[in-house]
Amino acid sequence: MKNSATIIKRVLLTEKGTRLTEEQNKYVFRVARDANKVEIKRAVEELFNVRVMAVNTMSRKGKKKRLRTAHAGTTAAWKRAVVTLNAEDSINLI
Repeated sequence: MKNSATIIKRVLLTEKGTRLTEEQNKYVFRVARDANKVEIKRAVEELFNVRVMAVNTMSRKGKKKRLRTAHAGTTAAWKRAVVTLNAEDSINLI
């Protein structure tokens, strides 16, 4: 079994994530690429002591980057999880 701290990388604080938190009690996390929904649910419940109702995940492709040279590269691909909490639970992000 994986460690919860290695599954949840960080909380994503974006405009869309803040709106989801205020209106629908959903929180957005950057998670490990090999983590599945069951592991993400268990990690959030363990780290923040809340009840998770649903987990939606999406894999984000890395962006192309080019420096001043002719060589081009890409940023790392990553995975995002949108976690829906029970109506009575919340996570204090401050």
